[in-house]
Amino acid sequence: MSAASLIPPLLQQLRQAHPEARYELNWNTPFELLVATILAAQCTDERVNRVTATLFQKYPGPQALAQADTAALEEDLRPTGFYKQKAKAVQTMSRELLARFGGEVPQSLDALVTLPGVARKTANVVLNTAFQIPSGVIVDTHVARVSQRLGLTKKKKPEDIEQELMRLVPQDQWTFFGPAMVLHGRYTCMARKPRCEACPLAAFCPKLGLTGEA
Repeated sequence: MSAASLIPPLLQQLRQAHPEARYELNWNTPFELLVATILAAQCTDERVNRVTATLFQKYPGPQALAQADTAALEEDLRPTGFYKQKAKAVQTMSRELLARFGGEVPQSLDALVTLPGVARKTANVVLNTAFQIPSGVIVDTHVARVSQRLGLTKKKKPEDIEQELMRLVPQDQWTFFGPAMVLHGRYTCMARKPRCEACPLAAFCPKLGLTGEA
């Protein structure tokens, strides 16, 4: 099957497996999702959710984070790893958000990626999830891996993978497709020991790169 011909059955099976697909970071406001997504770099969503459960009570909004004691913030973020860099990132981002956008998370990708610590993936998570804006396709390690195994792309860089997926997947499906692919990669098509025997995509997946592993 060609990559394009895989999309209709892929979307159908993903809808059946994950009808309410959502990004698994916990948040109440777009700003909280933005911060949580920055913290999720090289950290599990589960651990980030444990940290933000108290973090967002202590720092309720960009003003509080912008004015936070940096050393104290670093300690608050220590469990997420790379805590010094992350403290600097969320604090600088908060200050820029206040200075340039009045503390409101902008609803455009071009504006979001001008904020410190915000690249396309983070911007897409926020826009797709908080605003239901199909700004692009979320591509994290899970989406990249599943897309490569399915033969949807041979690219390695997230930006290149996203461009290919945006050409293949209808735009009105982007806000569902990204989170659903994340969930599929996290719980079924794992990096090691993927659960091919239980995979709803098994009938049309070529299992590229999985010879001898699955």
